Formats: sequence, C-alpha cells, structure tokens
Amino acid sequence: MKIILRRAVENIGQAGDVKEVSDGYGRNFLLPRRLALRATPAALREWEKCKDKRAKIRSTVVASAQALAEKLSAVKLSFTMPANPEGKLFGSVGKSDVLKSLKASGFSVERGVLRLEAPIKTVGEHSLELRLQPEVSAKIMVAVVARE
Repeated sequence: MKIILRRAVENIGQAGDVKEVSDGYGRNFLLPRRLALRATPAALREWEKCKDKRAKIRSTVVASAQALAEKLSAVKLSFTMPANPEGKLFGSVGKSDVLKSLKASGFSVERGVLRLEAPIKTVGEHSLELRLQPEVSAKIMVAVVARE
C-alpha cells in the first residue's frame, strides 16, 4: 500500500514522505490513527503542490530544534535519592522524573523525545540523549547523589 505520511513515524519516515508499507500496517495502524493517508492520484497531486511549503516548515522546525539542543546541552540535572553504601538506589530515576526536572528548569519537551532504556538505579553521573528531531539530538547530564 502506498501512503503519504501526515506526521513523522519512527522507522518509517517524516511528515510528507511517500512510502510503501504493508497493507495490514497501513490499514490497521497508520490510517486509523491519522498518521498517514492513502496515496491516491489526487492526494499525490496535492502533495506535489505543497512540497515547497513543507520544506520551509521543516527547515524552521529543524532550526528551532537545533537552538533548543544547544540550550539543553548546557543543562545538568541533579537528583538526591536514598541509596545503600554500594551506591545502588532504593528506587530509581525514571523518564517522568527527568521530564519534571526539565520542566522546572524551563524546558518543555515531550515524553517520546527522551531516550532512556531503563531507569537510573545507581549513584553517579549519567548522560541522557534527547532526540528532538531525527537529525537533531542533545545530551544532558544527570547527577544522582546519595541522600544521607
């Protein structure tokens, strides 16, 4: 099935891309969630008309993401958590904790932007990646300190 993406879909493409996907994936996932539309001849003509407009919008989005990435790279978050003498936490620092701390620092980012495979469960400094756009990412430092 040939589709036109309305929004960026991970591992598929960016908004405005014309892609070939399996019928079931398109029919059962992309179309009901309004992430894509069928690439009919009329839709493809409309897509061609708006190509320049999408490119301008895309460049402004990437530029703003790069500016945010520069600001975020200077951010260092700190958490104080109870821990045992070996440095293992009696809890963890998860995505929601990091996002709340970023919001308190004045940065509002979406949950899907933060790349954290597993919650942080040890004392020390950890580097986390924020994937603002597919080609723009920022690294922030998270320091976890043991509470006495």
